[in-house]
Amino acid sequence: QPAWSGRLRITAKGKIAFIKLEDKTSGELFAQAPVEQFPGIAVESVTDSSRYFVIRIEDGNGRRAFIGVGFVDRGDAFDFNVALQDHFKWVRQQSELAKQAQNPDQGPKLDLGFKEGQTIKLNIANMKKKEGATGNTRPRPAGPGGLSLLPPPPGGKSSAPVCPSGERPSSLSAPTQLPGTPITDSLLSWPQPAAAPSAAAADVWGDFAKASG
Repeated sequence: QPAWSGRLRITAKGKIAFIKLEDKTSGELFAQAPVEQFPGIAVESVTDSSRYFVIRIEDGNGRRAFIGVGFVDRGDAFDFNVALQDHFKWVRQQSELAKQAQNPDQGPKLDLGFKEGQTIKLNIANMKKKEGATGNTRPRPAGPGGLSLLPPPPGGKSSAPVCPSGERPSSLSAPTQLPGTPITDSLLSWPQPAAAPSAAAADVWGDFAKASG
């Protein structure tokens, strides 16, 4: 049978958390307990239950009293415990940040420089390497005697005829001899007319009138 029942709220002002017991209808303050650290003497949990705590209330005039507080629902007791833990976790983080701001040289330094031999690779879409720039590494065909030959200029006509795909090249006729340009190549000489067969060659068998010896 509790001596008083109402609403419990946890508020914070700076680093101090305040546990306030209020009337659940009017919101009138019944008692409050300032908490400077947790866990500590201001809030203690009992050993045989997770729903009951002992808190130290103060009236602001120096008078203090220890009272027992119990929750009907176990989930409310869990929220009460977690709320105090989160507040003082935030307090510790703030104090650590303040120390690092006062002494920035004591913290670990972040080295963003490249190590020796370290490289990075960037993948940029729709970017092609320009040929003819300083990074051109296309090998040039070597001519006789070790001389490098320049590639043909772009757009130039090739000396060899190129047939479209799917078409067969037709037989090339002999070139027409132009005035003043005699043809000396034996491969392109005009075909000679076939010699007329001689009478002896045409009459190789002769007449079979009689058989010889």
